Amino acid sequence: MYLPEALHGVDELGHGSIYNLQCGINSVRRILHIDMDAFYASVEQRDNPALRGKPLAVGGQPTRRGVVAAASYEAREFGVRSAMSMAKAVRLCPALVIVPPDFARYKAASTTIFTIFREVTPLVEPLSLDEAYLDVTENAWGEGLATPVARRLKDRIRAETGLTASAGVAPNKFLAKIASGWKKPDGLTVISPDRVEPFLQQLPVDALWGVGPVTARKLRARGIERLVDVRAVEPQALRDTVGSLADWLRQLANGVDERPVVPNREAKSSGTENTYPEDLTDLSFIRGEIAEMAPDAVAWLTRKTLLARSVTIKVRYSDFTTITRSHTTAPTRREADVIARALQLLDKTDAGHRPVRLLGVSVHNFCGELDPADQPDRLLPFGADVD
Repeated sequence: MYLPEALHGVDELGHGSIYNLQCGINSVRRILHIDMDAFYASVEQRDNPALRGKPLAVGGQPTRRGVVAAASYEAREFGVRSAMSMAKAVRLCPALVIVPPDFARYKAASTTIFTIFREVTPLVEPLSLDEAYLDVTENAWGEGLATPVARRLKDRIRAETGLTASAGVAPNKFLAKIASGWKKPDGLTVISPDRVEPFLQQLPVDALWGVGPVTARKLRARGIERLVDVRAVEPQALRDTVGSLADWLRQLANGVDERPVVPNREAKSSGTENTYPEDLTDLSFIRGEIAEMAPDAVAWLTRKTLLARSVTIKVRYSDFTTITRSHTTAPTRREADVIARALQLLDKTDAGHRPVRLLGVSVHNFCGELDPADQPDRLLPFGADVD
């Protein structure tokens, strides 16, 4: 993670580093972004001393098209990263130790961590098992500054879980997230309100969360190297370059991010996907796999007492081309409805004609319970799909 030279004056605190700045202006929010360090891999190393100090990857076996779910910092020194194929990871690091994921243990550690967060503030916005935003403008510890809260949280997490976390402190979510990645592992980085502009002045466009390599190349082709260069671009030219992202980039270029910390964010979708060790070519088998995935989504809807208007399938072919097909109609959580919709969507793909390596089924566009009299007795006519 890049951080401008203007913020490089630091005081060493032993457990990482902290900028000698304080968010002491009462009118601004005090936002933390806390991110556990190599979470899955760190849990494995904590629980098995024999794994400590070794390059470790959590994920599937390379012979079965496994993917790296998490990599220890020792493995990262060899270039091993999350979402990389395990086969590539082993080529980069022949001594890599691979362990299968144990989500029950990761969930248990996550529950402890989030319990600590919520003891300090109810304004906790989970992003994943190991990552969250916290608004500590007001907090149970009565701290007037965010930095002591972040430090105490890091210490509590270490004491109660044996794991380390990195924290970013800033006036908004955008800056806090970037700051948390600066001094990993076990870092603490603070961007105070009076240092926001120096920070923005030197921030490259590809340091922005959400701007990937393709978008960054488009921006650089127009001479936009730094985030603040966005300020000088004509609005229409920016829209032509990045589309709907233009207004958001312009706000961030001015250091503006008004998004509140939203606790208990509602799920937007739920589903299952599988990557197969061998390409699937038999259409009847593929249909069977889709039919077996759909009940998982229905079970989730039942637990949440929700109905879904939309069903989506995902198909990745052997050449890694990935397509989705989606259909929206009357709300349901009937297993037969979801299976039927998913199979109809499958008919709109090349499955059976092109080898398939991944399949997925998900539901989204949720609503609450309907009156029984309003529930459809049968699947409504099938409409247009959305790629």
